[in-house]
Amino acid sequence: MNRRRRLSEERVRKIHEELRQERSTRLADVVERNIAIIELLRHQADAARDRQQRFSDWITTWSGSMAFFYAHVAWFGLWIIFNCGLIPGLPPFDPYPFGLLTMIVSLEAIFLSTFVLISQNRQAHLADQRDSLDLQIDLLAEYEVIRMLRLVDGIAKKLGVEDSTDPEIEQLCEAVGPELVLQEIEFRHSHVGQEGDKGI
Repeated sequence: MNRRRRLSEERVRKIHEELRQERSTRLADVVERNIAIIELLRHQADAARDRQQRFSDWITTWSGSMAFFYAHVAWFGLWIIFNCGLIPGLPPFDPYPFGLLTMIVSLEAIFLSTFVLISQNRQAHLADQRDSLDLQIDLLAEYEVIRMLRLVDGIAKKLGVEDSTDPEIEQLCEAVGPELVLQEIEFRHSHVGQEGDKGI
């Protein structure tokens, strides 16, 4: 366990060094730092995969490539030519309608779909983590903006600025819970759906 953790820490340092060497002078330091953090998280997610997940991802990537397509075109073409008796001296082993080929392709489709679903489940889990992170960052940003608005509004009122009594500013200074926004979206969505059903 300690060895694996040590190797992981060495890999993290190596990634940091590579990203530091590839640093672009056209970007601000904060942008470079964010890019480095995102790349580090991606490398850590890839390194956390076990052998089964790596094999599943490899199969999914291979099955979605043009090399996979060309290999199947060649395979099916040779199979059909051979079993149609077009090669003299070689008797067909799977004559038309190619029952053996059909069974093999069906089994291949079952296994490929399973591997694709495994990879999609892992990607969906990573996407859920990123969505949760985005939500937390958005909520934190909203809290910071509201705090700044309240401070600016208090300064404006103390200085006697005319726009400080704008009711819209008062509304913006109020914190809005995400659950209330979700409830309103669901209510309007269901209401619009019911109105559309009535129209039909």
